[in-house]
Amino acid sequence: MTEIPSHAASAVVRKRSRWSLICWLVGLALLAYGLDQLTKYWVSSTMTLGQVTEVLPPVLRWYYITNSGAAFSIGENFTWVFSIVMAVVSIGIIVLARKVGSTWWAIAMGLVLGGALGNLTDRLFRPPSFGMGHVVDFISVPNFAIFNLADSAVVGGVILICVLTLVGIPFRGGPRRLPESKTEPAAAESPSSPSEPHDD
Repeated sequence: MTEIPSHAASAVVRKRSRWSLICWLVGLALLAYGLDQLTKYWVSSTMTLGQVTEVLPPVLRWYYITNSGAAFSIGENFTWVFSIVMAVVSIGIIVLARKVGSTWWAIAMGLVLGGALGNLTDRLFRPPSFGMGHVVDFISVPNFAIFNLADSAVVGGVILICVLTLVGIPFRGGPRRLPESKTEPAAAESPSSPSEPHDD
């Protein structure tokens, strides 16, 4: 019986692991996208624009509005710019997906992708026109902007990316990178050898 070389076996394991991470990324993106679109459909089909429904007063209520700007109603009147940005972000994540080597990075990228696609769908297919559509927002909490699940997914994913970057977890996997100040050359750790005595 022919044995598989160890390096070939390792390559197979890495490939399977990579596909598993891609499945994490795609699955979480689909979950975020699906929940976002379902909740927006529910709100737009059961509430009238401007309607307020108390959920957990005074902490949470549904407030149905449409937003032409970015997440949390930022940058209104620049809808087409955000449509392009979300499209570029989504394509970038899809291209990078095959290189992800960390479960946490897969989760973060999946959240951003699902949220970006959720709001991009609104911009492309909701009134007033293609690429200029207004996003459905409905989650309202005190002293904060009105938002939706796509906004939450994008912000959550970006926060996770920042944390992963700060703690040094590589995007492609492998051991955690430590700051250079914490790593010293081995030569610096070993004491200097005493000088050899010499005859006068």
